[in-house]
Amino acid sequence: MTVIAKRHDRPGPCLHFVGFRGEEFWSAVKIWGQPHFIHIGWDRRAAQDMAPGDLVVFAKGDWTQAPARGNFPDLLPGPVFAFC
Repeated sequence: MTVIAKRHDRPGPCLHFVGFRGEEFWSAVKIWGQPHFIHIGWDRRAAQDMAPGDLVVFAKGDWTQAPARGNFPDLLPGPVFAFC
């Protein structure tokens, strides 16, 4: 997960992006704005990072899908994360 703003720095709801890669990430930014949290995939850690009132945008699927058995890495190199 890439953290752009720590939870205690944000008094209101946070925006989470889950599972975005490449161009669809930038399409989501155009619609929703810059996320506060970027999760590489839907895993138990991502699910635990959510707080009541947060907005979660999935590249594929929704919150009802089962989290992955393992955890995704916190950060992958590439242009998507250049703004962090």
